[in-house]
Amino acid sequence: MKRHPSRIVLVLFLGIATWTGSIIAADDRPKVLQLPPAPKLPVVQRTAQETEAPPKPVAYTDAKEAGEDYRVQGEYTGKIESESSEAWHGVQIVALGEGKFDIVIYSGGLPGNGWDGETRLLTSGALAGGRMIFNWGDDNAELAGKKIHVRNAGGDSIGRLSKVKRKSRTLGLPAPPHATVLFDGTSADAFDGGRMTDDGLLMQGVTSHEKFQDFRLHVEWRTPFMPTARGQARGNSGVYMQGRYETQMLDSFGLTGEDNEAGGIYGIKKPDLNMAFPPLTWQTYDIDFTAAKFDADGNKTVDARMTVRLNGVVVQDDVPLPEATRAAPVAEGPEPGPIYLQDHGNPVRYRNIWIVPRDAEAD
Repeated sequence: MKRHPSRIVLVLFLGIATWTGSIIAADDRPKVLQLPPAPKLPVVQRTAQETEAPPKPVAYTDAKEAGEDYRVQGEYTGKIESESSEAWHGVQIVALGEGKFDIVIYSGGLPGNGWDGETRLLTSGALAGGRMIFNWGDDNAELAGKKIHVRNAGGDSIGRLSKVKRKSRTLGLPAPPHATVLFDGTSADAFDGGRMTDDGLLMQGVTSHEKFQDFRLHVEWRTPFMPTARGQARGNSGVYMQGRYETQMLDSFGLTGEDNEAGGIYGIKKPDLNMAFPPLTWQTYDIDFTAAKFDADGNKTVDARMTVRLNGVVVQDDVPLPEATRAAPVAEGPEPGPIYLQDHGNPVRYRNIWIVPRDAEAD
């Protein structure tokens, strides 16, 4: 498709929508307008590999206290006109603290909702007086409120994007028959070291009393808003199958998706797609786990395997696990193991945790 020669101006104003639908199939997506990169704007790609962070970054657990930067941060979708068609686009605005933001633009729509999987453009901006002004190549862009207006170099409007609040399709999924309910908001007694917040959420750093072999796990989790933190210091936790194999929990909104980011199997494999939602948004893991096999002498004969759905989308598909996660609390072995929710020093919260042992499903 012929690229539109114009560049864009982005403007935000009030408006919000909620997305709970299914993923747009590739064949149903509108044609993609691939926006040109901005060579004049230096960009440093933010990833969870970064280690520098301001000392003692603030961690907000209540959106009402998170400030203006949190209200600007979020996801936006809409259509942009080209010379011959309209094309969906998605935008993720990521707060970095002190009114600074990363802005990620996806051709086709948001990840898991139309993105073509290839065209991902990164720019940045700063908030001043409730507005954000930044350069996109030779053009200027302005963001304010909760909508994005796109204008070409001549000042003509070529599209509008609205803020959306996506919701995992498995959020609130009830425990099925034969499930073992580990946490339903009434008690943390199923966990060693179990602690609850005043509003009935499970706190990090707990290990289930019961141990499991092959199973299906559902857990809902929420990272804090830590705009000045970076990398592994930004809303970090993890859920360990059998206390051995970690699926990472991290504020990974707007990142590229690595093994130590949300959806990653730590130290083994990055997610096929970064489906992370913004911090302070409830997210879901649905994990199918098959334990490793050992012979009578204790030698491993078959690796453990895992399928991971992040926010209802498969991001790890039947992945072999050749070894336990580094620093896992339980060494590899033939015995069943617990569910462990890691304490990495950040106030990550959990709710609606249940597990269905595979032998119970068979019954």
